[in-house]
Formats: sequence, C-alpha cells, structure tokens
Amino acid sequence: MPSSEPILIEGPVGAIETVIDHPAGVPRGIALVAHPHPLYGGTLDNKVAQTLAKTFVELGYVAVRPNFRGVGASAGTHDEGRGETDDLLAVIHAVRSRLALPQAPLVLAGFSFGSLVQSRVAKRVVAERLVFVGTAVTRGVVESVPEDTIVIHGERDETVPLDLVLRWAEPQELPVVVIPAADHFFHRRLHSIRNIIVRAWK
Repeated sequence: MPSSEPILIEGPVGAIETVIDHPAGVPRGIALVAHPHPLYGGTLDNKVAQTLAKTFVELGYVAVRPNFRGVGASAGTHDEGRGETDDLLAVIHAVRSRLALPQAPLVLAGFSFGSLVQSRVAKRVVAERLVFVGTAVTRGVVESVPEDTIVIHGERDETVPLDLVLRWAEPQELPVVVIPAADHFFHRRLHSIRNIIVRAWK
C-alpha cells in the first residue's frame, strides 16, 4: 500500500518540512513536487501539488513535497525563488541519501511559482523529465526547459494568462497542453492533469 511520511530535512537556512509519499512497490524514481507561491497561500497541501504527487505515486515514483521557506514548519523567509532553488537541491540530496536511491531517475514537477523554481533546479541537476502546471511566467524569469517538458495550462487562467505562457513557450518550440475552461487552480479539472501525465508516461 502507498504510504506518506512527514519529515524535516536540514536545508541551507534550517528545517524544510517535507512529506514523502511512497509507492506500493520498488520505486522507479523520485518525483519532486513544488507548490505554488507561499505569499498567496501556497503549501505542500495545495490540491494541484497533491494531485501531482498522487499521480507520480500511481506511476511508481516516490513523490516528495517540501514546504518552501516560511511555510508550515519550514525555516526562513520567502526569497523570490533564489533560496527556494537551493532548498529543493538540498531536498533532492537528502532524499536520495535517506532512501538509498543515489542514481534513481528524477522528475521535477511544479505548480505556478513551483514551476519557476523547478526551471532553475533543472539547470543544476539531471532530470528525467519536467512537468509544469500553471507556469508562473508573470512572477519572474522561468528558464528555458527541455523539449519533452510537459506544460499544462488552463484556458481561463486569470492569474497567469495563457497567451503569456504561449509567448514563453514559442521560442522554445514547446507544446502547451491547454485544459478547456480550467482556471489557474484547475477547479473540477484536477483529473485532467492526472490523465495528461499518465498518458505521457505510457
């Protein structure tokens, strides 16, 4: 049976509150899930972050959901993505060591602000694949990403308008999967996120 394990990981400025969701069998890899903007209520319990974690557990990955700086039991204060990038790198290192999975494939998944941070993490580690949902191109520089990155966006996203995401994706020739009628938080559309990812992994 899948199981969840809350832990504290030592990061650059102190504790990083983290939940590790374990699959039923031997894990095929690690999926690091980054939540939305902490100054606007984003936490590891966000519904989209939970959907991403559950989807990857279903696919056989260990899903890892840390709280960003200043959220829950995580130490520090919001650092606009800079310190958060360092924190996620620390989480990757700690989880690989804790689970004795030093060479396991790594998936980087992020929702909104979490996708911005993951775009920076991806420049510093080797990832099997990236999955961005509601990519926060209005919050700062989202780095360029590999061509097989899965980018999911809501047609009616008022927080990050779709046209801005398409503008970011265009020079990279990067496909964007648009979920019709979905808003930024994918109310009543969470199943669509799951289905898109599962199909991409088949």
